[in-house]
Amino acid sequence: MTATERAIALTQVAARAADDKQGDDLVALDVSGPLPLTDVFLLVTGRNERNVQAIAAEIEDRMIEAGAKPLRREGRAEGRWILLDFGDIVVHVFHEEERLFYSLERLWKDCPTIPLTLGEHPVDA
Repeated sequence: MTATERAIALTQVAARAADDKQGDDLVALDVSGPLPLTDVFLLVTGRNERNVQAIAAEIEDRMIEAGAKPLRREGRAEGRWILLDFGDIVVHVFHEEERLFYSLERLWKDCPTIPLTLGEHPVDA
């Protein structure tokens, strides 16, 4: 199975929002094969708690504008790992330390990456 076109389009929206708030190390993983509940994980790193919160808020605003309904939000108060669940896509916004510690890329290494385009520049996975 592969991620739906809608999930990929929403991933691009979320990635551009994260990039606009200086999110780093963006990685999109197609998890539709092993996970029946979602198609894409988008992983983003923020420099500090405030940056993590700003990235998550911008992503949520842009996704709502794009017609995606937030189903669940977790970790906003702490600003260390914020999870935003939009059904087709789940966004993980990490503080640098949490990103390294939990290493979701390693856990989902068998899943293909989805190319991202931020502004005019493609992001290599």
